[in-house]
Amino acid sequence: MYFRISRMVATITRYEHVGIQVRRFWEQDRKSGYPRVAAKSSSEKRNDLWHIRNGFRILGDEFKLFKREVIEHLESDPLLIYRKDEIDLAWRFNGDKKSLDQWFVTADSDYEEGYSNCSLQLTKSGRGLFSGYLDKRVPKTGNIKKAGYCNINTLRARKSFKREGYYDWHPYNHLVMRVRGDGRSYMLNISTAGYFDITWNDVYHYALYTRGGPYWQYVKIPFSKFFMASKGRIQDHQEPLPLHNVVSFGITAADKVTGPFNLEIDYIGLLFDPSHKEECAYEMYKTDDYIAGY
Repeated sequence: MYFRISRMVATITRYEHVGIQVRRFWEQDRKSGYPRVAAKSSSEKRNDLWHIRNGFRILGDEFKLFKREVIEHLESDPLLIYRKDEIDLAWRFNGDKKSLDQWFVTADSDYEEGYSNCSLQLTKSGRGLFSGYLDKRVPKTGNIKKAGYCNINTLRARKSFKREGYYDWHPYNHLVMRVRGDGRSYMLNISTAGYFDITWNDVYHYALYTRGGPYWQYVKIPFSKFFMASKGRIQDHQEPLPLHNVVSFGITAADKVTGPFNLEIDYIGLLFDPSHKEECAYEMYKTDDYIAGY
C-alpha cells in the first residue's frame, strides 16, 4: 500500500514540475490512446443497431454464467488443500476451437507501427500454434523509433453481464507451461490492472527461453521471478506479484530478430510447491525520495 501511495505522489509531483509539457497526471484511456484493433477499419465499425442485436444474442450466455456464479456462491465449496506439484490448468488447447475464443492476437502492423504479422491457430494435433513473421523495419512516419512485435493475450477475466473480474492465483507460487518452440526467446506477461488509473498498465514480465527441435519443453517459473513494468518501462521499485489480482496472461514475440517464428502451446497451468518460500527475487528496500524513479 505504501508503494502505491508513494508512487502516486511521485507521479503527481513530477507532472506538476513539468507543467506545460504534460496536461494531466491521470490516464484518460485504458489503452493510452491506442484504437481498438477491431475498429481499426472503417468497414468494421458497427452501428448502434448492430450492438443492440448482438446484446440480445449474448444475453442467454450471460444468464447461464450468472446462474453458475450463484450456484458456486451457494455451494461455498472452495478448494482448501493444494497438493504438491499438482498442476491446475488455467488454459489448454485440446482441439476445440472454443479454446481460441479466450485469446486475441495483436501485432505492430495492427496499429500501423510496423510490418509484423501473426496468428493463433490449432495444429493437426489440436495444440495452439502462435506463429507469424517478425519484421524490424520501422515505418517512415517520423514518430516510430522501433518496431517488430507480435502478441497473444487472454481476454480479461470477467463475471456475468460484462462485469470486471480477477483470477485468484494466491494459493500457487509457480507458473507451468508445456510448449514446443523454435529456439527464440519470448516474453511472458501477467497483467494486474486495478481499479485506479495508475495501475492500468501494471504488467509483470519474465522471459521464456525455448529450445529448437521436435521435443516438448516443460517450463516451471516461480511467480517471485516476475518483475514489474509499466508501459514497457521496468520500475525501480519492485513488489511481489499480486496473485489475487490477475487480469490476463499474454505471450510476446519481440526478440529483435527478423524472420518467421512459431511457438506451439499445449497448456498453461498453476502449481504449488511448498519448498519455495521466496516472495520476490528483487530488491524491495526503501530508498530516499527522488533517489529511485517511478
